[in-house]
Amino acid sequence: MPTASHLRVEPSPPAVELRDAQARVGGRAIWSDVSLRIEGGEFVAVLGPNGAGKSTLMRVLLGLQRPAQGSVSILGARAGARNAAIGYLPQRRGFDAASRVRGIDLVRLGLDGRRWGVPLPRVPGLARRADDDPRHRVAEAIDRVGATAYARRPIGECSGGEQQRLLIAQALVRRPRLLLLDEPLDSLDLPNQSSVAALIQDVCRTDGVTVLLVAHDVNPLLPYLDRVLYLARGRALLGAPQDVITTRTLSELYEADVEVLRTTSGRLVVVGQPDAPPAHEPAGAMRAS
Repeated sequence: MPTASHLRVEPSPPAVELRDAQARVGGRAIWSDVSLRIEGGEFVAVLGPNGAGKSTLMRVLLGLQRPAQGSVSILGARAGARNAAIGYLPQRRGFDAASRVRGIDLVRLGLDGRRWGVPLPRVPGLARRADDDPRHRVAEAIDRVGATAYARRPIGECSGGEQQRLLIAQALVRRPRLLLLDEPLDSLDLPNQSSVAALIQDVCRTDGVTVLLVAHDVNPLLPYLDRVLYLARGRALLGAPQDVITTRTLSELYEADVEVLRTTSGRLVVVGQPDAPPAHEPAGAMRAS
């Protein structure tokens, strides 16, 4: 019998891995030759100008769009095969002020109304664990985001920050291993941006959930991030914020003069950032690591 010293522990696969991947929209390449690896439990912001392919990346990771070239692996399997282990929050949608749907009902949709696939059928005669009961799962997710006090209110009566917390609870209710958030800070004021960013970091650290968060402004996220993935002009770069968001690095990425300034309050300002054409045909790519 092998001793403990002879037992081999296989390393966990990365949460996200792209190898020489390319995404095309309307027959044109949005980004190409993207190779990157994101480990389990990392908090990564996805940055870049409009049209750079941030939301397209989310679709590729979910298996909703196949890469035109290269490979995409999610939680050790092909994209789309592990969607039951992914929590997904699409770009923010507004709620009518007259909407009577309660927050708790919205969270329950995370169990019953996934955007992909169908819920697993219940097997007759199979006992259900108490913590697998849908009511327990919904209450757990709502408590996790600190929304218990207002979860039974109509969603239209909740503030923007309260709505966003309930939407994050919806994405968490299936206890995902990977959380994909597309612009969750959009339309929130600065205090709510900071509190939601802190909440997401806590989920990442405490629950070991890998997080990819699409954002326009990195500043509310800077205290909480592990790394940033920057997309621009068909190219991609992944690294620590202090290594990626610099004058030299962004100038190389954009192939243009870009200056990164830091204000006295610590906010980063990118000056001279050119817009990325929505159907840019990239000439090359910077490999992420």
